[in-house]
Amino acid sequence: MNVLVACECSGTVREAFRKLGHNAWSCDLLPADDASPYHVVGDAMRVIEDATTSDGRGMLPEGTAAQQWDLIIAHPPCTHLAVSGARHFAAKRADGRQQEGIDLFMAVVASCEKHAKAWAVENPIGIMSRLYRKPDQIVQPYMFGDSARKATCLWTSNLPLLEATNVVDEGGWHVTKSGRRMPKWYNIPPGNPDRQKIRSKTFQGIADAMAVQWGTTAI
Repeated sequence: MNVLVACECSGTVREAFRKLGHNAWSCDLLPADDASPYHVVGDAMRVIEDATTSDGRGMLPEGTAAQQWDLIIAHPPCTHLAVSGARHFAAKRADGRQQEGIDLFMAVVASCEKHAKAWAVENPIGIMSRLYRKPDQIVQPYMFGDSARKATCLWTSNLPLLEATNVVDEGGWHVTKSGRRMPKWYNIPPGNPDRQKIRSKTFQGIADAMAVQWGTTAI
């Protein structure tokens, strides 16, 4: 199966599919954390449409039209869309950042619809459930073997709902000085340069479930 994981630099989802023998690639504006040759640095929309690497290598097998991705899994930026940052929404609406996030999310959806047989777009709980449509499914890492809470919305097309594989403890909580309650794993010091990467990375259990369950049903 030809799989593109858009807006991913960790390689977690890409490698879950590659381990099962799929022709899986990732793309992001950032280089791959694992230095994989199956990662393209560039705009997700261009990669979805062109299926060509920066050095001219084709991502799809010879003779396959660029529109023939079997599956695209996209993770558009959620910084200006997630309800976890709702206290900043007024400022982001005023300066246009939120609208930029909305436009990018919808552009990714449109590109997936045009260039993939099946697709999934992922984001945390946020405003797109109201502005686009309700997600087809909301999953949690603890449903797939990782003791953590991170509600993840999945908008899908031509894919079955993910089935829980290993339900475990939901993980502990951390209470900030201001009284805000958050999952312990999410409590990363602001000075950590990888803070955003760590928070946005797909948990391994969910990635494995996508590869196993969607890798045989998306075509």
